[in-house]
Amino acid sequence: MTKRKAAPSNPELERFLRKYPGTDVMELLIPDMAGVLRCKRVRGHEFNKIFSDGFCMPAGTVFLDTLGNTVPGIRFGSDDGDPDINVRVVGGSLAPVPWAKRPSAQAMVRFETRDGLPFFGDPRAVLERAAAPTYKLVSKIVAAVELEFYLLDASSDVPTPVVSQVLGTNRPQPGPQVYHPDDLWNIEDFLNDLNDACAAQALPIGTAISEFAPGQFEVNLNHVADPILACDHAVLLKRAVKAVARQHGYIACFMAKPFEDQSGSGTHIHMSLLDKSGQNYFSQGKEKLAGPPFSPQLRHAIGGLARTMAEATAIFAPNANSYRRLRPEMYAPVEPNWGINHRKVSLRVPIADAKNLRFEHRTSGADANPYLVTAAILAGVHYGIENRCDPGEMVPEGAIIELKRKIPNRWDSAIDLFSKSEILPQYLGEDYCRTYTINRREEARRFHNTISPVDFDWYLRAV
Repeated sequence: MTKRKAAPSNPELERFLRKYPGTDVMELLIPDMAGVLRCKRVRGHEFNKIFSDGFCMPAGTVFLDTLGNTVPGIRFGSDDGDPDINVRVVGGSLAPVPWAKRPSAQAMVRFETRDGLPFFGDPRAVLERAAAPTYKLVSKIVAAVELEFYLLDASSDVPTPVVSQVLGTNRPQPGPQVYHPDDLWNIEDFLNDLNDACAAQALPIGTAISEFAPGQFEVNLNHVADPILACDHAVLLKRAVKAVARQHGYIACFMAKPFEDQSGSGTHIHMSLLDKSGQNYFSQGKEKLAGPPFSPQLRHAIGGLARTMAEATAIFAPNANSYRRLRPEMYAPVEPNWGINHRKVSLRVPIADAKNLRFEHRTSGADANPYLVTAAILAGVHYGIENRCDPGEMVPEGAIIELKRKIPNRWDSAIDLFSKSEILPQYLGEDYCRTYTINRREEARRFHNTISPVDFDWYLRAV
């Protein structure tokens, strides 16, 4: 006998089930420390109780490493019995799953203490804490995320980008072919289905382009006046891209550097602030960006971002592969420089009018956790404004930069700098920074102890 679903009492759930009455499966999603979405799947008869009362999951879910291992030395893990924590659905996050084989839903969730307070290890709570000081200065934080990724051929035995062919042949088209419209036409069915999926899930995607390598693409998200929502959009867009890619015989790859001689993939964060009167906090009110019409607050914010960039690199580049991207010859930002309309700087001020003046943070890889990246950015912004940090000399528009590495280019060095930071714990929380350090050190240890084919290629015969 089929158990009937309880009548929904939550207005959001009630509206959703009226629109999608056949829904009988829901995936409850939360990002972990590495930015990987972890999930609990429930059936229809549980919906109402979950939305009204919440449920429980192991608190250590948000402290797993990239492979899903628990990490010794971290509270709320295997060492102390893997205790549960209270979980609540994030309001406004309920959406259909268009790629599912049966009517399904998804929702973001958050971890809470027994007192109903945000759990310090939930990336959403880390971002909320980091944003709080800035909200004392301004009324709104406006943010958007750009994600780069590769589409790989799912039928290939080795990771192989989906590359356009020279017309009339079976040969792959050489060259990056950046911004080439035919590369987008070749994946038109994928892009159309992705657009439809994002529309169904209220993900505000905008521009799609063919990027600076064969098989590499970028999809942008529109700005929203809520940095946490912007990060929700980012992790859910990544999920949608992966799912729709599978349906079309592709694998979506968000590794920072999947191919040695091709461009890496980044996570670019655009951000502006609105003051208490609703005006752009970074602008002096001029209508054109001809020269620097921006306010001292923008200069100080960029100064703070430059000051904290090295110690925050362990967040912007969270795993071993991340550091293969941070090479100056590969068009990647490797020092805390800044300038107007220049894509080789880490902190770029795009061309914009006074209303839309913003900065673009370009250091992070596509593999980074957007909540933690945005938290680290807001830490730098607030620290810079409060301490009137000098950003240093601006890179002139069109200048040729002689790059000098000023951020760590090795994982262990980045973790060491992060562990010694005196600024980031003030914003992200001391417990969280300590836990993040333990997690990343242990994953680095496991990675470095793994014997790879390169060991044999380089040393088996030679030594």
